[in-house]
Amino acid sequence: MAIEFERFGHGRPLVLIAGPCVIESEEHVHRMARGIREAVGEFVFKASFDKANRTSGSAYRGPGLREGLRILAGLKAEGFSILTDIHEAGQAEPAAEVADILQIPAFLCRQTDLLVAAGRTGRIVNIKKGQFVAPHDIHRAADKVASTGNRQVVLTERGSSFGYNNLVVDMRGLQVMRDTGWPVVFDATHSVQVPGGAGDASGGQPEFIEPLARAAVAAGVDGVFVEVHDQPERALSDGPNALRLSLLGDFWGRLRAIDELVKSQAK
Repeated sequence: MAIEFERFGHGRPLVLIAGPCVIESEEHVHRMARGIREAVGEFVFKASFDKANRTSGSAYRGPGLREGLRILAGLKAEGFSILTDIHEAGQAEPAAEVADILQIPAFLCRQTDLLVAAGRTGRIVNIKKGQFVAPHDIHRAADKVASTGNRQVVLTERGSSFGYNNLVVDMRGLQVMRDTGWPVVFDATHSVQVPGGAGDASGGQPEFIEPLARAAVAAGVDGVFVEVHDQPERALSDGPNALRLSLLGDFWGRLRAIDELVKSQAK
């Protein structure tokens, strides 16, 4: 069943967005989606049909728009809610035929034509806050989507550049972003990425995924985004900062317990 925008915020239970960074194969996508559902129950499946911003030009990017959407449509037919990112305005409409949520990558969060094209599809639009954008400025990207009449916008924090090859999360920013009136999701895995830290690829510090996620949930976010892989050491993209699938169930249980406590105190 397709996720509805009302699931984000308004005191509703925490939303989980999870899946591998990129579509590696049709078999792998289906295996991951079923494994995640078995571990946590209801969630939004995330995978990219193209990773257009890899560190190296020779790195694996994905199967491309047509084949990627065909694979994701197979998951849709099994009842999974789908999130995928788009990089060009022309990808918005075809992606919206399959995806329930269109994601705007962090590096593209100020691209007006892309934001407007996503908004015009009528789908939920998840905007990743760029590493270079202040928390109090990202609402301007949401305003561009809302200018189309589509107010189904979610903002996602994924860390801010801190010197070279490093990211830092300012937990104050989560509240600042929520105060702009849009639901906020915390990306717990990209926030521990070490951009370009492995030379021709990005590194990561997965040991900090849960501490940061716990802090974000305690701060009152509406959802958590985690890239998940059954074998992170063999992942074709972002393996160093992915959460291992076998750890997801307990991880999610602990986050939900914090979320329930926070929401019970707010009543």
